[in-house]
Amino acid sequence: MKRLAGSLYFWVLMAICAGSLLGYVAPAGGIAMKPISDGFIALVKMLIAPVIFCTVVQGIAGAGSLKKLGRVGGKALLYFEVVSSLALGLGLLVANGLQPGAGFHADPAKLDASKVSEFSERAHELHVVDYILHIIPKTFSDAFTGNGDLLQVLLVAVLFGIALARLEEKGEAMNRFIATAGKVFFGMVNIVMKAAPLGAGAAMAYTVGQFGIDALRPLLGFVVLFYLTCAVFVLTVLGAIAWLAGFNILKYLRYIRAELLTVLGTSSSESGLVPLMEKLERLGCSKSVVGLVVPSGYSFNLDGTNIYMTLATLFVAQALGIDLSLTQQITVLIVAMLTSKGASGVTGAGFVTLAATLATVPSVPVAGLALILGIDRFMSEARALTNFVGNGIAAIVIAKWEKELDTQQLQRELDA
Repeated sequence: MKRLAGSLYFWVLMAICAGSLLGYVAPAGGIAMKPISDGFIALVKMLIAPVIFCTVVQGIAGAGSLKKLGRVGGKALLYFEVVSSLALGLGLLVANGLQPGAGFHADPAKLDASKVSEFSERAHELHVVDYILHIIPKTFSDAFTGNGDLLQVLLVAVLFGIALARLEEKGEAMNRFIATAGKVFFGMVNIVMKAAPLGAGAAMAYTVGQFGIDALRPLLGFVVLFYLTCAVFVLTVLGAIAWLAGFNILKYLRYIRAELLTVLGTSSSESGLVPLMEKLERLGCSKSVVGLVVPSGYSFNLDGTNIYMTLATLFVAQALGIDLSLTQQITVLIVAMLTSKGASGVTGAGFVTLAATLATVPSVPVAGLALILGIDRFMSEARALTNFVGNGIAAIVIAKWEKELDTQQLQRELDA
């Protein structure tokens, strides 16, 4: 019991339960906890950019091979596209097979389009060309002080790391400085994570207090179906990938259980990003692979968001009595592969990308999103958890592909 009481996992779990109870019994009190959860997430986000910058620069400069950089990046993008396609396909398969929206018989004329107008407007941010330009920061410092897009930080870090590697011996002093700075920032994150139970509990109290359990009841079946679909994806698709890579998915989930609970409570996969990178290195993955794969995965490897987009699109269509042809469904899948890449750094990313995807199917009114707006906040936990697990698995797979994974250390840590 003493060992359990000293575990972050235990206190985060207790805080989530307490927060849920507070939000249910005293909704006003739960809503009042929002500043605490926002403050915790802001503290974590404050440190993500410098940690990623130091990790990526140190990895590239230490490797000293531009060929390796291109090889790792190419493998990561290939992996992301294949797994993302499987996630999108699973959403379509489940929606067509179980028809979760059938029987709702919603009238499009009676839907309140004003509720989703904000998300429709923000969906314009996800146009591919605009997003590519958005990746380039206006100034060097803007990558760290701007909108918090990790791809901007990654771009600056890669350029800095390449330039530092080309200096060779002349850059050793700067390399040592960045390595030391990285240790300092990781230490700061470890201090901040002591407050994870408070942040996760406050976030859960706000969610239950603001939206209430009653908001779940009309569409409870769809919420449960989405959670089950995400669980099936993690245990079967990601489980199979983990098995091929030589480790057990259940042992891995147990290993990152504290981070999973933090993500669950805050509904933000970013809250566990830095601790995940630390644990992946502890599992035997090289620092350079972790530093490149995990940050880029937060924009290009959003498995939970992908499942949500295809499943929710077909749910809305079925609820409105609209039958989408195979061609239209394939169009949704292709468009979703593009719009999901723009989700990074956009508030309410899952719902915004869904609005952008649905806009490509003229027969389904975007106002139909009003059907699921009330439950979207409860779906974000599953999206964040699935995205989080998928990025960790990706880093281990790419590390093994690059022969930069200590498999003995991996098994030793997972079995401990």
